[in-house]
Amino acid sequence: MGRYQDSYDAWTADAEGFWANAAAEIDWISPWDKVLEWNGSGARWFTGAQCNTCFNAVDRHVLSGHGAQTALIYDSPVTDTVTRLTYGELLDAVSHFAAVLQRRGVGKGDRVILYMPMIAEAAIAMLACARIGAIHSVVFGGFAAQELATRIDDAKPKLMVLASCGIEPNRLVAYKPLVDAALDLATHKPDGCIVLQRPQLEASLQEGRDFDWAQELVAVGDTRADCVPVRSEDPLYILYTSGTTGEPKGVVRDNGGHMVALKWSLKNIYDMDPGDVYWAASDVGWVVGHSYIVYAPLLQRCTTVLFEGKPVGTPDAGTFWRVIEDHKVNALFTAPTAFRAIKKEDPDALLMSKYDLSSLKTLYLAGERADTDTIKWAEDALKVPVIDHWWQTETGWAIAANPMGLESLPVKYGSPCVAMPGYQVEIVDDAAKPVAAGVSGAVVVKLPLPPGCLPTLWQNDEKFHEAYLAEFPGYYKTADAGYKDADGYLYIMARTDDIINVAGHRLSTGAMEEVLSAHPDVAECAVIGIADPLKGQVPLGFLVLNSGVERVESELEKEVVSMVRDQIGPVAAFKQALVVQRLPKTRSGKVLRGTMRKIADAETWKMPATIDDPEILNEITLALQSIGRG
Repeated sequence: MGRYQDSYDAWTADAEGFWANAAAEIDWISPWDKVLEWNGSGARWFTGAQCNTCFNAVDRHVLSGHGAQTALIYDSPVTDTVTRLTYGELLDAVSHFAAVLQRRGVGKGDRVILYMPMIAEAAIAMLACARIGAIHSVVFGGFAAQELATRIDDAKPKLMVLASCGIEPNRLVAYKPLVDAALDLATHKPDGCIVLQRPQLEASLQEGRDFDWAQELVAVGDTRADCVPVRSEDPLYILYTSGTTGEPKGVVRDNGGHMVALKWSLKNIYDMDPGDVYWAASDVGWVVGHSYIVYAPLLQRCTTVLFEGKPVGTPDAGTFWRVIEDHKVNALFTAPTAFRAIKKEDPDALLMSKYDLSSLKTLYLAGERADTDTIKWAEDALKVPVIDHWWQTETGWAIAANPMGLESLPVKYGSPCVAMPGYQVEIVDDAAKPVAAGVSGAVVVKLPLPPGCLPTLWQNDEKFHEAYLAEFPGYYKTADAGYKDADGYLYIMARTDDIINVAGHRLSTGAMEEVLSAHPDVAECAVIGIADPLKGQVPLGFLVLNSGVERVESELEKEVVSMVRDQIGPVAAFKQALVVQRLPKTRSGKVLRGTMRKIADAETWKMPATIDDPEILNEITLALQSIGRG
């Protein structure tokens, strides 16, 4: 561990000096008063400085003579479209739409909710908000109306920006009816909606509230918005992460620290230089899309690929290889789920031989635990390093990784490698005491968190402290469990709360239980995440019916599956529920979800000492066996 260890030691010896040196890579309008302000809670980085994220991502590259370089490649197999925007063209598109936002009354500090599919206009809208100091909140296109409504009420946006539809391999998803329903449900009413009409499915517009994107651009004519200075610590965006249905957690990302961390990461972790082609096969609705489709590649003056498609079915399991060849991709970042899907369809990687993949240097996996079989399959097929790494919506960039830009460390299967500079990762017991190497415990990060991490939750400092800082004083709680080996390699084994990971999407089982419990025939319910070879985890529901209710179980199952799909969204992948007589509980009434999950996944388990009635677990086992689990 030569260059990595030198870098980590330099951060350990002088954290503020380390990040001040990294901050020299960013153009600041005015310098900071302090590198770090920290009072034991959320950290504020480069306080007092003025900056603009859009300027650093777009304008400065044009001003330095790189306006003709390709900034963004939009590749859409579902519409058979490929569009390339140079940095000069991107600057014009962003400043033009930013003028539209200003004309509609959006100003510094206002929130704008974006409800967009994977199209170039999604990135343009994000950058346009950043340009004028507005705070964007991207909601994954197709999220259910109730979920969108809770985000509207929490963020209180001045305006909403949406596309008329999203395009799946076999269907169109109409976005406007979902937004209309959400606005009906929400207490807060935005001033209006700007709708990008896609030719595949145009939306009907409500007069006085809805405005056509193309007509709005015409209305502002040749007007282009300038960059608005913001403070380093001002919010760039709000991104909602898993919480109960009625109480979303709005992760706040600042401007200054975010830029410093992402630009440092793209070179030192991902080994990307200006001009390289970087492809994060994610979605702008998730944190990976924010960090590594839009902001980091553009800050580093890379070319970023924005892909509207799936790893299989658009049209086949060779689509990733086609994109790599067509655009000479140097690094691919995706979730293990994508490669499991490709492997399932093309186990011998026969489609790969049709394409020239010589440009690809590295494959990066994150979003869920990468299983050894998938990593080895990808290594054998691609003949490039396959790098697992670990981070969260809250951190915005990698906590643990193999820093390929510093040096390539030995790969240990099952481990996302070592802690990055900025993160002192420790494994602790319930009393927050460090445990020995090889011993499992709660994975925590010593405070203060580095630049790029959340300083708080949107307008809820109390909830931020309660959710992340209270349980282990002096540490950030990751809510993951794991261990470190004698070499300092980290192993992430499981979640310690009710969040499950479905194809890289963190989803709350508590939110699903809230939906199930609303069914008139359901007395009690529980949802657990069970292992799935394709998606990593999928939810499974258990239903206890009200006394006297007699139902055909298959009909009831269809009803609750439909409810979850409508209220949480199809991304939850909720497709199965079991009717049981009772749920296993402790004497204090806590449902033993962890034990149920172990039975379902055929893991070794012990009878909990606190269980109220041990016989119930036999009933659960029989129910699981009826669907081939346990």
